Amino acid sequence: MKATTARVEHYENFPVGSILMPRRLRRPVAAIYNFARAADDIADEGTLSNDERLRQIDEFRAELERIAEGSAPLTVLFQRLALEIKNYVLPMQPYHDLLDAFSQDVLQKRYPNYDELLEYCRRSANPIGALLLHLYDEATPVNLAYSNAICTSLQLINFWQDVAKDYAIGRIYLPQDEMARFQVNEAQIAEGVVDDAWCKLMQFQVDRARALMQYGAPLGNILTGRIGLEMRMIIAGGLRILSKLENVQFDMFRRRPVLKKLDWVIMLAKSAPY
Repeated sequence: MKATTARVEHYENFPVGSILMPRRLRRPVAAIYNFARAADDIADEGTLSNDERLRQIDEFRAELERIAEGSAPLTVLFQRLALEIKNYVLPMQPYHDLLDAFSQDVLQKRYPNYDELLEYCRRSANPIGALLLHLYDEATPVNLAYSNAICTSLQLINFWQDVAKDYAIGRIYLPQDEMARFQVNEAQIAEGVVDDAWCKLMQFQVDRARALMQYGAPLGNILTGRIGLEMRMIIAGGLRILSKLENVQFDMFRRRPVLKKLDWVIMLAKSAPY
């Protein structure tokens, strides 16, 4: 379940194009991913003004409205998306939530507290998991709750991997009140200072993201076959990145953790049903 930093990387952590993805689902998953990636690029990439970014995101909203009304979309991207929405009876709200999150990325660069950050994750990450569960015909309330925890955790993990990259484009996703509590300021992020205060702040963030992932982990057993294995791999990957953050003592400024070939072997070994 995050293709994505520009937040594009978030969506690449979801199962797009995976060899584990059943062949029948690869086309609809690709349509969802291409929509999210294209909208994310509008919010993050290039040198467009904020007004132009918001205007282009509004054009995406107009295309979604055409789909909802049964009209033909104007672009190939949305024509393909419309086909999959019809074929799999996918809900429209997750697509609107994603666009709202991308618009928010254009305008909001700081988060005063964790609740506001969670609300952002609800719209930036959780819709992908919800859409996938609808594709799998597994979108029960319990499964959606587990999926939301996993997706939010993946989004947070991406934030903590990419503190430096996000700061370079003017964003800080660390809650401002928690930075103040642990006595970490923006100048420290700008300079990449890794001291005791930073490590305590980041250990707090990592522990919370890990707890969310562990809460959602039962979904890996509820889903069966290759989809279940895919989910267990995603969970294992997120937990492994958190361990890597701890292993580099939260110096993601100089040693940003990534998954390598050996990690994938270890993750696969750990991905048997619980």
